[in-house]
Amino acid sequence: VWYQKYLDKQNPVKVQQLSDQERIKQLERENKELQRANEILRKAAAFFAQAELDRPHK
Repeated sequence: VWYQKYLDKQNPVKVQQLSDQERIKQLERENKELQRANEILRKAAAFFAQAELDRPHK
């Protein structure tokens, strides 16, 4: 652990790149999750809109 910290201090660019790569992966995972949630909401909206159209009017 201490040795890795020492190496990181010697090469801060590498640490920043690694950090950037981790951030990109995190954002890609978040993007996929948000896309799935958006798709679910889109389908739910379509379902309820159709149910409203199918409902008999008074």
